[in-house]
Amino acid sequence: MTAIARSNSQPIVDLVVPVYNEEHDLEPSVRRLRTYLDERFPFTARITIADNASTDGTWQIAQRLEAELAGVRALHLDQKGRGRALRTAWLASDATVVGYMDVDLSTGLDALLPLVARLLSGHSEIAIGSRLAPGAQVVRGPKREFISRSYNLILRTVLRTRFRDAQCGFKALRADVARELLPIVEDQAWFFDTELLVLAERAGLRILEVPVDWIDDPDSRVNITSTALADLRGVWRLARHRRSVVLNGFEAPSVRPGLGGQVGRFAAIGAVSTLAYVALYSLVRTIEPAALANAVALIATTVGNTAANRRLTFGLRGRADLVRDHLAGLAGLGLALILTTSAVGLLDASFVHPGRTAELAVLVAANAIATICRFGLLRGLMARTGRPAASPINLERTLS
Repeated sequence: MTAIARSNSQPIVDLVVPVYNEEHDLEPSVRRLRTYLDERFPFTARITIADNASTDGTWQIAQRLEAELAGVRALHLDQKGRGRALRTAWLASDATVVGYMDVDLSTGLDALLPLVARLLSGHSEIAIGSRLAPGAQVVRGPKREFISRSYNLILRTVLRTRFRDAQCGFKALRADVARELLPIVEDQAWFFDTELLVLAERAGLRILEVPVDWIDDPDSRVNITSTALADLRGVWRLARHRRSVVLNGFEAPSVRPGLGGQVGRFAAIGAVSTLAYVALYSLVRTIEPAALANAVALIATTVGNTAANRRLTFGLRGRADLVRDHLAGLAGLGLALILTTSAVGLLDASFVHPGRTAELAVLVAANAIATICRFGLLRGLMARTGRPAASPINLERTLS
């Protein structure tokens, strides 16, 4: 059973503070956060205290704070689980942006504005505080530092994630995205954060990382050993089921390889295209002049080459920018035509009867030069392609 106390007026931002047996820290932290939001934060914001079935006086304190402070809501769950608390609070929220922070306020509150502003502007769908991003100032022991870096290295290696810090207790996302994403997140406890971010990446959502100032809480209630084991089980589950995620009609893009992988795939596709080119050229050349046979073979193989590179080399799918990408491929074709036609003309001018083998060798060499130029053109264009920016949210209150 879930109990929700009196609701305040509709905010732009709803910040959830999940708690379990935090009767000592809850009141000073909420009062400090409420003061900060009232005095230094430019958007209307609510604090939602999400009590995870506490057995001490936490729920009673939450109810009293809700009654005494404007812009504070209290929510009680009969079952434990941080993920469960966040899911319940976010889905019940009427705010434009939903987020959360740990009750110990280990993260510097000045990172809240850049976290939220980029969501409201349409820059990103999710924003997370990062203790591992350049510019972050972190104070914590070597044990926790080692565990954090090792865990995020496992995520990057096994799940091929691109975010740096999955578990910093300082995150926000657009509420419309939360309503679509949360139903497919299975974990109800500490792995909730990681699973949310992994599924968001698979859906093609943009995740902004904001470097934060962070001071470790030595009185943390997290059981490191049991949490680590649960997290590893969660990683294994996501690694076994690499399903695509579709939100708002957008299919998740393939994970795009780095430069080395792109060169390898481009070269492999180029090799197949070259074989196809040679076969087509040889066939057409039996009945047509060299220049015409060259043009026919290039045009026929360029369309397939561009489509294969678009999907396999640069990880692009769907019809977005499809015409533009094929026009870029044709521009590369134009360059190849100029180089190969010039090469054939130069060969004919240098030798009376150059022979078919020499002719093919010169054409393949000219095509290789054109291919290098074409890779640079396509990579410069396609490697930057992503989802179009979301529309900014209309605000009731803007930055002053």
